[in-house]
Amino acid sequence: MAQQAVGSLAQQVEGAVSAALRRVRPELAGADPLVRRSDRADFQSNVALAAAKRVKVRPADLAGALAEALHDGAGTDGAIADVAVSGPGFLNITATDGALWRQLGLRLADERLGVDLPGQGSRVVVDYSAPNIAKEMHVGHLRTTIIGDCLARVLGHLGATVIRQNHLGDWGTQFGMLIQYLDEHPDARWRHGDVDEGTSSVSALDDLYRAARAEFDTDPAFADRARARVVALQAGDPATLASWREIVQESELTFRQIYRRLGVLLEPGDSAGESTYNQWLPEVVEELVAAGVAVPSDGAIVVESAEVKAPDGEPAVLMVQKRDGGYGYDTTDLATLRHRVRDLKADRILYVVDARQALHFRLIFEAARRMGWLSEGVEAVHVAFGTVLGPDGRPFKTRAGGTVRLMHLIDEAVDSARSTVAEREPDLPPDELDRIAEQAGVGAIKYADLSTSRLKDYAFDIARMVSLTGNTSVYLQYAHARIRSILRKAGEQETAVDPQLPMHPAERALVLALDEFGGVLRDVAAASEPHRLCTYLFDTAKAFTDFYENCPVLSAPDDVRANRLALCRLAAATLHEGLGLLGIAAPDRM
Repeated sequence: MAQQAVGSLAQQVEGAVSAALRRVRPELAGADPLVRRSDRADFQSNVALAAAKRVKVRPADLAGALAEALHDGAGTDGAIADVAVSGPGFLNITATDGALWRQLGLRLADERLGVDLPGQGSRVVVDYSAPNIAKEMHVGHLRTTIIGDCLARVLGHLGATVIRQNHLGDWGTQFGMLIQYLDEHPDARWRHGDVDEGTSSVSALDDLYRAARAEFDTDPAFADRARARVVALQAGDPATLASWREIVQESELTFRQIYRRLGVLLEPGDSAGESTYNQWLPEVVEELVAAGVAVPSDGAIVVESAEVKAPDGEPAVLMVQKRDGGYGYDTTDLATLRHRVRDLKADRILYVVDARQALHFRLIFEAARRMGWLSEGVEAVHVAFGTVLGPDGRPFKTRAGGTVRLMHLIDEAVDSARSTVAEREPDLPPDELDRIAEQAGVGAIKYADLSTSRLKDYAFDIARMVSLTGNTSVYLQYAHARIRSILRKAGEQETAVDPQLPMHPAERALVLALDEFGGVLRDVAAASEPHRLCTYLFDTAKAFTDFYENCPVLSAPDDVRANRLALCRLAAATLHEGLGLLGIAAPDRM
């Protein structure tokens, strides 16, 4: 039997306001109660301002009638202590201390901390990371990998069936060039067990591809052999395909090392590169043409947009088949979307790809809608994000002007975190210091990215990321460890929450903050905005600090101590769960 969802106090207040609406004005039944947290009371409802015009009364009069109904107990179940009308018709609502204590006990007793499962029954594809085979993962892959992984975690936690898709760049003319070069240089060292220590297979392959490119540009005979190898690859030549598969496998080994270190959930079974869809490209073009969505144009076949104009005023186009009969990214992405709807049965598809691809996805989604692949019941979203900048606010490059390797960034963050932790805890054993430094450094990178509104650029400043103060993962990790320390000193005893006790304002603020957890997760999932969860966790950690400074825990009388220990347990569990949904470790000791 499914466990009854706890729900939040805000949901209870929403129910009470809705019941009052039905009692006072039956014609307003079903209206949004417009309840939110408030700094003037526990909650505020603006429903009177929004609904008064519909029933042709003054907002203040409607608010007064609603307040009276709420005072009389309409749907409140004893949860509301006071309702006051303010301004032109706002309802300021205060919950009873007992309702808040009971809510604390219910959430603490629930293994999901009161978070319900609004996503049950949905199937969501999350397309993220997408590195290129035979090339190093670099800073440009950071945001897609971290944002996508967080969204996959949150959506899964809310009950959705999440299908992770790593759309690898594993097909194209560059592979024919590289395979031909490797064939002609059998002594080249690039396999996992053969490369020098500190060098990955992908790094070696990247260097070899550059060498192949240089030879292609300077040696016409090699260029001809490379082109022939491309044809052999596309035609399915067994020897060429075997070499290609080995390159893909070696590259994925390196990617997996980075994913494991970052704590990213992507596995080899999630990989579905461009090559996956190659077999379906002619069929996709045939369907587009048969439906009249794609049309001939100067020897090519294109989809002309009905919504977007190119700079010359003509319709923007997707090139679905080139003049030479070949296919490009446009065709592959249409085949990918069709597969995700038809075969994976997705009702929501998130493409976590940088903002510069906005036009491309707009055209892809338009074409898919015209084909009926994207029906009203299927949503496709481009989850766009900004750029990672250097500390100077310019595009992040190495001193030589090249791209910054992702593994190098992780190493640098972990080294910096080690210095920060060692300065604070100089007596930590070396192995424990290494463990904490890894968790803090990786967490710092991920949190700095996720705590920024994804559409904004942000500066990669490691000194700020590993700071023990401010809105950083290290601050949150230390807050969690501090609470765990309090609980260890208390002996971790489990005692019932007494709802009869009066409530200190700092206790009240912390209970209300903890009660928002499920609502914040729903907001993150709906808007694909992980920074909302980061802001919530930071505000909750601050609320705990204020509580701890004003409300002694270990030295409190037994009954008060029990309630305050319960608050500590729920705060620690919420921080642990929230950090986990960001993909960040929450150590018990730091």
